[in-house]
Amino acid sequence: MRAVSRLILALGLVLSPALASPAAAGQGDPPPIRAAAGPEVSVRLGPALIESAEKAYGLAEVEHQAERLKATVTADLEQMGVMAGGRVDLVLVDLKPSRPTRQEMISRPGLSFRSASLGGARIEGEMTTFDGDVIPLSFTWYASDLTDSRRQSVWGDAQWAFERFSHRLSRGQLYALR
Repeated sequence: MRAVSRLILALGLVLSPALASPAAAGQGDPPPIRAAAGPEVSVRLGPALIESAEKAYGLAEVEHQAERLKATVTADLEQMGVMAGGRVDLVLVDLKPSRPTRQEMISRPGLSFRSASLGGARIEGEMTTFDGDVIPLSFTWYASDLTDSRRQSVWGDAQWAFERFSHRLSRGQLYALR
């Protein structure tokens, strides 16, 4: 009995390196596992928003919000693992701050930063799946009253709108019912 168990143990020690890795078994390195490419997301400003941004809010602040929208959507789509190989083209049609922007404070000296307004955003665009299907997207959210204002920052309501849009898009809630 001891001889049999020693033989099994010896065979196990001899064979275990060959079974442990494909390289040791003469098969070379295993192929690397690659993650699917995330979606390509682009955000541009609508013409009416560019005009109002230049006059009232400051174009740099609005462009920064477009970058925040792009980052939020990209992160949510990658986290959920959807739209791999696809494309999302968005247009930021309208954007309203919750508090006065720097440009508004400069142009209206009596305006207080503590002033609150109903902020939010309107987003349109289209989503192109990896197989070429084009799906239109549209989303609008504005605070309905001052108590509904989500955050104390200048663009807090707009950011809330971005997060809601991104959450719904990444979970299929914006296009599944079409």
